[in-house]
Amino acid sequence: MCTLGLQDRLVARSHECNFPESVRVLPTVTAPKYSVEPGESSGDIQDKISYLLRNALSIYEVDVQLLSELRPDIILTQNHCEVCAVSESDLDQSVRKALGPDTEIISTSPVNIDTILSSFQQVSGQLGVPARGRDLVRQIQSRFDEIEKRTENEKKPTVVSVEWIDPLMAGGNWMPELVQIAGGANQLSTAGKHSEWIEWEAIQRADPDILLVVPCGYSISQTLNEMHALESNTGWHDLEAVRNNNVYILDGDHYFNRPGPRLKESAEILAHIFHPSLFKNREISSGWVQYNSETDQQHTATGSR
Repeated sequence: MCTLGLQDRLVARSHECNFPESVRVLPTVTAPKYSVEPGESSGDIQDKISYLLRNALSIYEVDVQLLSELRPDIILTQNHCEVCAVSESDLDQSVRKALGPDTEIISTSPVNIDTILSSFQQVSGQLGVPARGRDLVRQIQSRFDEIEKRTENEKKPTVVSVEWIDPLMAGGNWMPELVQIAGGANQLSTAGKHSEWIEWEAIQRADPDILLVVPCGYSISQTLNEMHALESNTGWHDLEAVRNNNVYILDGDHYFNRPGPRLKESAEILAHIFHPSLFKNREISSGWVQYNSETDQQHTATGSR
């Protein structure tokens, strides 16, 4: 919405919508039904989510009272993942209860790069600014093409992306395509398919040149707090990526996990990591850090762990 120049139309946001900074002043109409206590691990969070799913309970709740007071004409949501945001069915029930049948729900379901770009055109078209959507898609696709062309004759490092630490999950959906665009060879997951649970032994067998750690919805600081769980696995220090100092922590919350316009910047980050001699300008300094024992010590010294 903001990239399309429509921020002035927004009357509320979800609890996860945190960019650009200016949207934080908007009231939030969703909240998780589970609490995350300080120091809780990804395993603890997964246990809470799994409990709700096993009991056929919704993971998030909608503030029906606030919705009825705001009375939006249109609600933008997604039906790609019930773990990442309020499900379309839950939202539909809340909307019909609070607002009646005339409120329009625009729901997207991106699973890969093509459907992400199509969703931009879908939203811009339904909001009456189709030309802005087409321009946005052209800008992003043009940058993807530039990166691919620059790396096409380079050696492709093998890459594994970890989308959840406990239990382990390999990054699927659009992540394999981002790796490919940036000049890498993705391992252990398939483009356009949901991220899958994997065993540690699969990472050992793949023994990638580069290991990306990008837990869904996690900031870099949150991921640093979890790295001990990865390092405790048998054979961690024997991995090619670890021995060669090629473990990278990515900001999934703001870049890689979100099917939004900043996937362009996500590809640029990966291109710099995979081919630093070709992409020397580290313009996006906040989206990633190289991980090693020194990184961990620096993090611990700040009191974050």
